[in-house]
Amino acid sequence: MRVERARYFLAAVRTGSLRSAAAACGVSQPTIGQQLTLLEEELDAVLLTRSRQGVRTTPAGEALVGPLSRLVAAEDTVREAALASNGTYQGRVAVGGGSVTVETVVAPVVGRLLTDHPGLRFSVREGSSADIERAVAAGDLDLAVVTTPSRPAPRGLVRRRILVAPLGVHTRFDHPLAGRRDVTWDELGRWPIVTMRPGTVLHQRLRERLPDAEATVEAMSARTVQTMVAQGAGVGLLARFDPRQTVAGLAWLPLADADPVEVSLVQRADSRPSRSAVVVRRLIRARADELADRLGSGRWDQ
Repeated sequence: MRVERARYFLAAVRTGSLRSAAAACGVSQPTIGQQLTLLEEELDAVLLTRSRQGVRTTPAGEALVGPLSRLVAAEDTVREAALASNGTYQGRVAVGGGSVTVETVVAPVVGRLLTDHPGLRFSVREGSSADIERAVAAGDLDLAVVTTPSRPAPRGLVRRRILVAPLGVHTRFDHPLAGRRDVTWDELGRWPIVTMRPGTVLHQRLRERLPDAEATVEAMSARTVQTMVAQGAGVGLLARFDPRQTVAGLAWLPLADADPVEVSLVQRADSRPSRSAVVVRRLIRARADELADRLGSGRWDQ
C-alpha cells in the first residue's frame, strides 16, 4: 500500500471535501480522487461517499481511520529518525510571534536549530498577535507563538496552549509599590503605566480593566517596557514568562486580581506541516515546558 494514499484519505476525512483535501496535500483534485479510488480498490472496500456537500466516511472508512492514521504516523517516525540521525534536515520554516514570545520562546529555539540542524533555514517575523495570526492563515508563516487573544481563533486556524504566565508589574526598587507582595488593578491605576503597544493582548487587558489609565509609554517590546521603567517612566505592565529576563534594578509584583496570560502555538487547521516545521514545533514545545518549570506553572499542551 502506498502510504501517500492513506494521507489523502485522512485529509479528505479531516476536511470533508476533496477540494480542501487536495489543497492541504498540495495536489490537484483529480489526482486525489484517482488515488482514493485506487486505495478503495486495493482494500476492496468503499471508504467514502461523495456528494455535492462533500465526502463522508462509510462504516468501513470509519473503521480504517485509526489504522491508517497509525500507518502514516509510523512512516513519519521512520523518516524523521533517519533525517535526525544524519543531520539532513533541509527546507525553510517561517515562524511568527509577538516581541515577548519571540524573545522568550522563539529565540532560544533558533539558537538550538543553528547548532543541531545547520541545514535547516528559517525566518522569524514579529508583530501583534492579530497580525501574526493573519499571516499564518494566509500561508505566509508555517506556525506562530502568540499571547492568546480573548477572541476565538480565526477560521481555519488552530491554537494549542503551551504556556501560562502570571500578569504583573515591574517597578524600580525605590518605588512605593516595590515592597508589596502583590498589587491590584485599582492600585495600579493610580500610577503612570508603561505597557505594550495597541493591538497586543497586554494593551487590550489594560484598556478593559483601566480604560482611563495614563499610559506614558506604549512600547514595541517587553525589553523596552522594562528599560522605560528603570528610567522612571512609570510602572510596567507585563506578563512574566521568564524570571531570568528582567532588567537589573527592577522588582516584579503579580497582579492579584488578574487572570494569567496564555501562550499558544498557532497553525493552519487544514495543512500538514513539513518535517522541518515538525522539528521546530517540537523544540518550541520543549522550550515552553522549560519556562513552565521555571515558573512552577506546570506544563500545557492542549
